[in-house]
Amino acid sequence: MIAIDSSSFVAYLEGRHGPDVEATDVALAHQQAALPPAVLTELLSDPGLSAELRALVVALPRLDILDGYWERAGLLRARLLGRKRRARLADSLIAQSCLDHDVELVERDGDFTAFAELAGLKLFSTRRR
Repeated sequence: MIAIDSSSFVAYLEGRHGPDVEATDVALAHQQAALPPAVLTELLSDPGLSAELRALVVALPRLDILDGYWERAGLLRARLLGRKRRARLADSLIAQSCLDHDVELVERDGDFTAFAELAGLKLFSTRRR
């Protein structure tokens, strides 16, 4: 199982190219893709999302929220902020979901680098190649 961030999922839907889009395509084709709950929320927040895409997004597997998730997410975010690193709330929630399930996150925008460096989040990003 591999988690997909909004940045890579949107790039995939837009037909862009890159290692993250390829990884998203392969994970979807092999039914190995899952969405962190915050990613599902981000994707569904697009007011222009078609009914067809909405149905596709809602049908994808999700990473379950485990007991203690909210506390761990808050502590994770505090750890990064305490080290003067950027830690947006949604990114913190996404990172904690992936950490809880020990899954790699496919992303493309670099927002999760600090989570990888300071918390051990596993990343598949365009900058790896």
